[in-house]
Amino acid sequence: MRLFRLVRILFVAWRYGLDEIAATGAAATFGSGALLRISRLLRLGRRLHAPRGERLRLALEDLGPIFVKFGQVLSTRRDLLPPDVADELARLQDRVPPFPGEQAIAAVERELGRSVDEAFGSFDARPVASASIAQVHFATLKDGTPVAVKVLRPGMREVIGRDLALLRVAGGLLVRISADARRLRPLDVIDEFDTYLHDELDLVREAANASQLRRNFARSTLLRVPDMHWDWCTTGVLTMERMHGIPIGQIDRMRAAGIDLKKLSRDGVEIFFTQVFEHGFFHADMHPGNILVGDTGADFNRYIALDFGIVGTLSETDKNYLAQNFLAFFRRDYRRVAELHVESGWVPRGTRIEELEGAVRACCEPVFDRPLKEISLGLVLLRLFQASRRFNVEIQPQLVLLQKTLLNIEGLGRQLDPDLDLWVTAKPFLERWMQLQVGPAGLRRRLERESAQWSQMLPEVPRLVHTVLAHQARRSLEHDQPPAWLEPLLREQRRTRTVLAIGIVLIVALLTALLLHPPA
Repeated sequence: MRLFRLVRILFVAWRYGLDEIAATGAAATFGSGALLRISRLLRLGRRLHAPRGERLRLALEDLGPIFVKFGQVLSTRRDLLPPDVADELARLQDRVPPFPGEQAIAAVERELGRSVDEAFGSFDARPVASASIAQVHFATLKDGTPVAVKVLRPGMREVIGRDLALLRVAGGLLVRISADARRLRPLDVIDEFDTYLHDELDLVREAANASQLRRNFARSTLLRVPDMHWDWCTTGVLTMERMHGIPIGQIDRMRAAGIDLKKLSRDGVEIFFTQVFEHGFFHADMHPGNILVGDTGADFNRYIALDFGIVGTLSETDKNYLAQNFLAFFRRDYRRVAELHVESGWVPRGTRIEELEGAVRACCEPVFDRPLKEISLGLVLLRLFQASRRFNVEIQPQLVLLQKTLLNIEGLGRQLDPDLDLWVTAKPFLERWMQLQVGPAGLRRRLERESAQWSQMLPEVPRLVHTVLAHQARRSLEHDQPPAWLEPLLREQRRTRTVLAIGIVLIVALLTALLLHPPA
């Protein structure tokens, strides 16, 4: 079976001329064009008229769902891929034929341990959506609640294990024969793909991601996240609240429904920056197939998120770095961008700031010569990653996900409103966030976060201060014994120090209380 699959992969690669890419790399590496000449001679029955990126996309679509998903993940690595290839791979969509409804019902019954008639009031065997990893069916619970049930494709783990093994063999071969392949680090990309796939294969993990995002936006009118029905969720089945809306790619339908597209585009930018800088937890797969727009009731003109298999997380350090970088870009302060790279530890300490500043200026100045509304923050971030490569910067995976998500958001925003000026929309948000971080409000928030520990720590501080002072006094006496008449004065001095330390602690506690609970 594995041999047959390998033959099939090789045939599709030959049919679309992917061997020419490897042969070109071999010629560049070994100085021999024999493989390339042979490859070009064998053109009969091959589809070589299209550009290389398009041929690669068509080959992945021909090979099936796992390779489609691989191409989607590969398209996020714009820091590694040539632009023409990345743009073409970004066009890959989950237009995958569904598997039979009978198989879906059997999978649901196996996962839930009961028949669909026992688990649901009704279950529609016809899928309403089909993707590379799973498909979705509409159902109702026993109490009549309408739900959407996501079911993993049968045998996906075995298929993934087999195809990943073959991809690793192919990647290892490419590394040996192609200098370009070595630069693209295919084995690292395959490992990253493996991680994404296995995360998406665990639907409980996806449901947990959705619940976190729903909590984060519980008080927001910008984004709606469906509720999870946990009693009907397993590793292979996810049951969630059924959502109704218009797919965000259907512009004419939204206009006909009276949806304000300009507001929607601005809201999308605010949702993105809120997820990144306030929550540090963001939906990292925001392509049009995963977003609806509410057209009735409380959800009218509101984003509805779907499919939470891929999310990104950012630490406080990441958030601070990104905010300062973006603001430095707004101000064209390239030296500060270079300093931030060194301060973050992403660039070796010995790197000359002036050299890095020059590289950043070279990649950003051409962008700023264009009208602001035409400038892409995502592409600026990408250019920064590309410029950083020569300085041995290892780009963090969470920032690659962020850059890919930002490109998605920009594309959606400008599809909804071609006049959207992302920089003008984002700058006030970033400046406000920085003020909250470094100003009194930021101090108060950090004090609130730490105050839970203070009830245990504060009572111990006077004793700890007294212990330290007493220890210092004993050491002083051991080295130089004072006369007897000086003992009362030393005791008084120690008492004074202790009282002073206690007073300092009380003052700090009082100031903290005032910051946390200011008087009306």
